[in-house]
Amino acid sequence: MLAFSHIPVMLYEAVDGLNINPDGIYVDGTAGGGGHSAEILSRLQGGTLYSIDQDPDAIAAVTERFKDNPNSVIIRGNFCDMKALLAQKNVFSVDGVLLDIGVSSHQLDDKDRGFSFHEDAPLDMRMSRQGQSAADLVNTLSAEELSQILFDYGEEKFARSIANGIVKAREDKPIETTLELAEIVKNNVPQKIRRETHPARKTFQALRIAVNRELDVLGEGIKSAYELLSPGGRLCIITFHSLEDRVVKRAMKELSKGCTCPPDFPVCVCGNKPKVKIITHKPITPSGEELENNPRARSAKLRICEKL
Repeated sequence: MLAFSHIPVMLYEAVDGLNINPDGIYVDGTAGGGGHSAEILSRLQGGTLYSIDQDPDAIAAVTERFKDNPNSVIIRGNFCDMKALLAQKNVFSVDGVLLDIGVSSHQLDDKDRGFSFHEDAPLDMRMSRQGQSAADLVNTLSAEELSQILFDYGEEKFARSIANGIVKAREDKPIETTLELAEIVKNNVPQKIRRETHPARKTFQALRIAVNRELDVLGEGIKSAYELLSPGGRLCIITFHSLEDRVVKRAMKELSKGCTCPPDFPVCVCGNKPKVKIITHKPITPSGEELENNPRARSAKLRICEKL
């Protein structure tokens, strides 16, 4: 197993966005290798940081990294359950939540996790190492179900052809490895697509999102974070593709809405008031210098809101 390493994206922008009170209570809902957590902890005095992750490798890494830090509490779980996880610690409100969404560098680089189409490994993709794997999906779902996943979560134009190719291939034998799947994808897209970029990229993204319920979890996580935040508390979310960013943008916009009465009503009868103030009307993106040092940051976007 690789040592759990992950270069934190937009480290200072994200942690600055939390507007940290040295004696406050904070949550890093996606601890990973602890990059963002370490920066938050460096700014705390009497405060506490709860670092949450569902990946047992990440939990082992941050437990070791912060074992001597009295301000650090490590929790294994999914960030969408943060409200319940913190309630078990008798914590019912916090001053800030940071979420860094998606697959970590460690998960991509550890070929045994099955996230990458570059090296052969069991077709897994489970961030928590529990539940249904990518192999389970490709070997049991119908062509229609697979096509829908590839189209919805990968925005794959050739979803139908790839799904049919998967179903045909598994008639001979189960699809068990990453390279087996990558080869099936390659054989079911036009020649031109094979030359432009790796043809399996969108399929692997789509299956990873489906296996880990990433978009559902993100929506639930935003709701859980909002409910936990104290007035004036900040929510900072880093996303890495348009599907995630859309979920965050819509959720923050919805929370920031005031009156929803029709425009011709003389007075407001809905009583709806904005619940958050959006701090970043346009998302923050990585600097040129960061992109040079960490090309994987290229699609990252940071959005921040503050509870009213």
